Amino acid sequence: MVFYLPENIETATMLDELTPRQIVAELDKHVVGQKDAKRSVAIALRNRMRRQKLSAELAEEILPKNIIMIGPTGVGKTEIARRLARLANSPFIKVEASRFTEVGYVGRDVESMIRDLVEISIDMVREEKIEEIAEKAEQNAEERLLDLLLPPPTPPRTDKTQPDDGYHAALEQFKRTREKLRAQLREGKLDDRQVEVETRERSFPAFEIISSQGIEEMDINIKDMLPGLFGQRSKKRRMPVSDAMEYLIQEEENKLIDMDQVTRTAVERAEQSGIIFLDEIDKIAGRERGHGPDVSREGVQRDILPIVEGTTVNTRYGMVRTDHILFIAAGAFHVSKPSDLIPELQGRFPIRVELHSLNVEDFVRILKEPKTALVKQYVALLETEGIKLSFTDDALDEIAGFAAKVNDQTENIGARRLHTIMERLLDEISFEGPDLKKKTARIDGAYVKKQLAEIVKDQDLSRYIL
Repeated sequence: MVFYLPENIETATMLDELTPRQIVAELDKHVVGQKDAKRSVAIALRNRMRRQKLSAELAEEILPKNIIMIGPTGVGKTEIARRLARLANSPFIKVEASRFTEVGYVGRDVESMIRDLVEISIDMVREEKIEEIAEKAEQNAEERLLDLLLPPPTPPRTDKTQPDDGYHAALEQFKRTREKLRAQLREGKLDDRQVEVETRERSFPAFEIISSQGIEEMDINIKDMLPGLFGQRSKKRRMPVSDAMEYLIQEEENKLIDMDQVTRTAVERAEQSGIIFLDEIDKIAGRERGHGPDVSREGVQRDILPIVEGTTVNTRYGMVRTDHILFIAAGAFHVSKPSDLIPELQGRFPIRVELHSLNVEDFVRILKEPKTALVKQYVALLETEGIKLSFTDDALDEIAGFAAKVNDQTENIGARRLHTIMERLLDEISFEGPDLKKKTARIDGAYVKKQLAEIVKDQDLSRYIL
């Protein structure tokens, strides 16, 4: 069941020690049910860990077993893949396969998913490197800022062999004053003081080069080609100490990070542990009907095939191999079925799992069980304004029953409709929140039943698409 939660996933066990059972347990904290799908992705992740322990020659021959998930929209296909990627700290990207069939589709191709994956990988590795050097960067920025607040004394120009006692006295006074400023800076007492910082302007002429393969193919860095033409200009700006500290920390981070090493690590991570989620794969299944301006669906399948099969894609960071990238495809397959895909593409997704539709019990569990369940989110949001919000069990039963009822009469869109129901139920409380005199709100079954009756009054449930 799909449930969108904060980015952080806490695991007490090291990744390489996680068993498939433990991986499923971690996924259970955020996604309710769908045991078969969780089991499949847990085995796929564990096999990646096993592969890393093999000899290079044998590891090269072991390819990932791609997965295709079959089930109604909103039951958790995307969320399972996303949570798996975060758990494994793997570069992850979601791509809608149907976007490659859009009318007037220009400037993008199926290889763009690999380029986007590499960009995400580079951002991940860079953030990791920043965490490693954050303390050093902050120290360097602090020293630079103190130099701006209190410039060091200029040593005297003298040919005397004896040291200048006056200069040494001034130097000792400078050190004492500097330490006092350092303490004030760390306590935040100097945040509003203005300082003059030399900033660099990054203004380069804009070049747009169109090729037959799209703009993203033209990975031309004009600055690298003509290094002397576009120099970085700098100018002095006055800003508060708090803003200057942030700017100087960013500058120091850029100095301390070796982007060449980041790029090499990121490309390798994308190749060895990247995960691409191909959503709406059912929209490109089936043969053409002989009319319509859309790009051939079978043609899109044949374009995707070499990427999934294993090929080399040219990116601005070098050649990237897709042999060991894990592809997880998903689709509702209401009209078509997996066998409508071309045989070559079917063969590249050997593992097929079916996700079941949601029922009343599932909705109740989604509202209560996940680590940051929907009910917990609303309670926390209103608590920021001093409102104590609570839900009774019969209220949650009414909400779940209504969601299941709408599911029966409309196209199943899973747990997403719970967000709409909760918004409508708490509309008045959320609107009046800051002005509420009574800072306690208890949602019971009778209140929910009354509000839901108002929602669907004079409306046919089959038309009430949440």
